[in-house]
Amino acid sequence: MSLPVRELHASKAALWTLFGVFVVLTVYALGIRTLVPPDEGRYAEMAREMFASGDWITTRLNAIKYFEKPPLQTWMNALTFAAFGLGEWQARLWTGVCGILGVGMTAWAGRKVFGARVGLYAGLVLASSLFWLASGQINSLDMGLSGMMTVTLASLLIAQRDEATASERRNWMLLCWAGMALAVLAKGLIGLVLPGAVLILYSLFARDWRIWTRLHLLKGMLVFFAIAAPWFVLVALRNPEQPYFFFVHEHFQRFMMKGHKREGGWYYFLVLLIPGLLPWITLLPQSLAASMRRQHGAFQPRLMILIWAVFIFLFFSYSTSKLPGYIVPIYPALALLTALFLDAASRRQRTIFAGTLAVLGLAILVAVPVTLAVITARDEAHLAALRGYQPWVMAAGGLVMAGGVLALLHERQSRRDLAVLTVAVAGFLATHSILAGSELYGQNRAGTGLLPQIQAELKPGTKLYSVGIYEQSLTFYLQRPVTLVAYTDEFAFGLKQQPELSMPLIETFITQWTNDAAAGIHDVAIISLDRYEDLKHRGVPMRVVAEDARRMIIANL
Repeated sequence: MSLPVRELHASKAALWTLFGVFVVLTVYALGIRTLVPPDEGRYAEMAREMFASGDWITTRLNAIKYFEKPPLQTWMNALTFAAFGLGEWQARLWTGVCGILGVGMTAWAGRKVFGARVGLYAGLVLASSLFWLASGQINSLDMGLSGMMTVTLASLLIAQRDEATASERRNWMLLCWAGMALAVLAKGLIGLVLPGAVLILYSLFARDWRIWTRLHLLKGMLVFFAIAAPWFVLVALRNPEQPYFFFVHEHFQRFMMKGHKREGGWYYFLVLLIPGLLPWITLLPQSLAASMRRQHGAFQPRLMILIWAVFIFLFFSYSTSKLPGYIVPIYPALALLTALFLDAASRRQRTIFAGTLAVLGLAILVAVPVTLAVITARDEAHLAALRGYQPWVMAAGGLVMAGGVLALLHERQSRRDLAVLTVAVAGFLATHSILAGSELYGQNRAGTGLLPQIQAELKPGTKLYSVGIYEQSLTFYLQRPVTLVAYTDEFAFGLKQQPELSMPLIETFITQWTNDAAAGIHDVAIISLDRYEDLKHRGVPMRVVAEDARRMIIANL
């Protein structure tokens, strides 16, 4: 089958072929890397325990009540484990599906609201943006939330467009409400607060007060509460301590108060936008400027999209708790704005963009070996991981440079759709090269090289301790919880409810460990290198089973 050369956006065969290839490659890549702690191991283990226990209401980590986040991701991962077994790609399947869904919804919204070419470009931009792609390949909550919020934004845009019929407006608005409900189940109240705030701001700036009469509020709220409320009611009935912790501590206190070890300056997310929107970052200023132009019609979709991106960005910039994944929900909006600019851009503007991209790729090729040559690592394992990473990052730079050069050639031949597609393919492949190259680092973080030695020690009655640390991924790979010793961290709230599930004092562990050794009872422990020296100094009986640069495995017999 041959694809139309100049007018890809007008060919359904071309569009479905591109989307199919994107889906296949995205799903395939889910299983090529180790689950990296903390997030990937944590959410995989929570789902494994839910699947093993059959308790779909009370979420647990390491058998301890864990209410920091709602259960949508845990449910989806547990269902995936039930259908396909335990494994890396199974643990990432939900985030992969959400990433694919976000691309599809963004492209469809662009097509319905702005036209076929904008829809194609929006899908290509989002499907190749580094942060969006990477988040879809990582088992964390960020893509689950972002996928559902993209459903919310896309549905709202399609429903509110001026030419929408009454039935279209109703159906798409109900889907919008469902998206918000699922966003709440994905990560909490921000799934409702952020879209609600965007709508209020849009009403003020656009002076579009009638939009509130087009939201199907009554039916929408029924849909929202039918989806979002049941779990919150059931978990509160079984665990009366959950509502205060979840709604007060995890929302208001985390947003307003410092001390969560996630602080960052006001510029934190501004800096992250540069790699996050690669390879399209140089178009961001023009795309934002173009979105501010006055629009005609009752509904102003560009303004809505701009407010979505800017408000969510500023909201998390103001928060005292910051992590890179927090701003992933803005990327569909940025993709739409970038697509609108690309659609209207002159040939000269697109040519400058392609040339800049080629130079950027060349800069990466030059800078990576120079940078790695002067970097010092704290141990040989980290240095080996960095050296192993170099060819993958350089390959990414080469792909970006090649994408820019090929896009220049397509622009010279007036093949604008192919030029955009070429940049998107380069960004997609470059991002996956960066992800694939991180595997050695991921193995070192997760400690999977120690699994054969640990598993050889473990028998059905063997006690397994984790002393002063908690290895998120090892717990999942070992498929059994550990007894925490002198460690609380994220388990602080759960251990207040279930203190019997840990040993808060190291002295209690030493006594139990030593007594078990004297009685011939086999115990195994995961400890840090510093902790090993401390226990050795105390004369604790230990046999080293295995070790790496980050932790040691010991036995008492």
